[in-house]
This record gives sequence, C-alpha cells and structure tokens, in this order.
Amino acid sequence: MGDFNFALLPIMVIGGVAGLASTLYLVISLPAVIIWKIYRKITKGIPLTK
Repeated sequence: MGDFNFALLPIMVIGGVAGLASTLYLVISLPAVIIWKIYRKITKGIPLTK
C-alpha cells in the first residue's frame, strides 16, 4: 500500500454512499409510484397519467 492516497478515502466513501442512496431511492420509489397509480385507477377511476 505504498502509493495509496488516504486523502481520497473519504471522497470515495461519500461518492459510494451517494450512488447507493440514489440507486435505492429509484429502486424503491419507481415501483411504489406505479403501484400507487394502479391502486388509484382501480379504486377511484383516476387515469394513470394524472
């Protein structure tokens, strides 16, 4: 580990956490919105595009 720059470690961790958080948000929110719109379509007759 002679040339490893420890100053980059916090930047790498922050970048990794930010990428993971945004990916998890998309993975959870997109299906949730689709399910919510289908539920409203079935129960209240609201179009999927509103």
